Amino acid sequence: MKLTYIIIDDDTQSILKTQAVASRFQNLVCVATAANYSDGVNLILEHQPKIVFLEIDPSDKESNLSLHIINELHRYLKVIPKIIITTKYKDLAHEALKYEVFDYFTKPLGINEFRKTLLKIEKNCQFQEKETKQSFGLLETAISDDTFAESNFIVETKSDLVSETFFEFEKAIEDNAGNNQGETTEQVEAIEENLEIATDETSKKDKPLIICVKSYGDYRFIEAKDICYLQADNNSTDIHLYNGEMITAFKTLKHFEGVLKSPFVRIHNSYIVNIDYVSRIHTGNAVCYIKHTTIKLPFSKSYKENVDSIISSITNGNYLEI
Repeated sequence: MKLTYIIIDDDTQSILKTQAVASRFQNLVCVATAANYSDGVNLILEHQPKIVFLEIDPSDKESNLSLHIINELHRYLKVIPKIIITTKYKDLAHEALKYEVFDYFTKPLGINEFRKTLLKIEKNCQFQEKETKQSFGLLETAISDDTFAESNFIVETKSDLVSETFFEFEKAIEDNAGNNQGETTEQVEAIEENLEIATDETSKKDKPLIICVKSYGDYRFIEAKDICYLQADNNSTDIHLYNGEMITAFKTLKHFEGVLKSPFVRIHNSYIVNIDYVSRIHTGNAVCYIKHTTIKLPFSKSYKENVDSIISSITNGNYLEI
């Protein structure tokens, strides 16, 4: 299995050393190198390599090399390359884990650690390839079943339509006996088409909102109703679920504010809360309490109107004040 890679590093000697270690493995192929943020992103988008060796603590700060490259890639690519951090210090390892990098190397690169990581990548790629083939097989079956079910549904819908509107169409045909018969046929087809569209839209409205958090080919599906609150973390967002689990999404809190509607309300620069999980609001201390937890979320004056709307929403229901 050939694995293409790109090195993004502002130190020429460091690039050469990484290439020297990589050259020990015949299945690794270097397709490009870059010394700054902009060139690095453009080369990854152009070549879409399997692996990217990334320096995140550059000697030249104007190169802008950092973990934010990963956020940028998520804007354009469905599948993100395996990101391997190569830097002199371990200080940024914890921060890198939040971005779900594949591995973290401290310079100089050691051949043994390099080999282990390469084997993990090969194993991971083989697993994803196998999983994709299985998913494709299941998809073919699902498409076949859905096509059959859909054809039956359309036949039944059309049958109901003809049954319910038989006399209406009969009258229309009599009234237009002297006109072109094609006009009546077009009316029937238009009504049938509108009925099918309306049925599809109703079906979608009945389904709960599912949020997909995608990372490196891993699709994590979350029902929106299970989210207690969202917390900003630089350019990513931590999604906190009712069961205590936390999932990181590489989107800003502002992005979620734009796509999530009621019952999600922004109460702070760092927080969006699901009002269905609000158990208490203390306006004096400017905090919201989350049900069945000891968590208190602060709210700021700039979002006071949103907090007031939460109180209004709760008190407008089946409510008793004592």
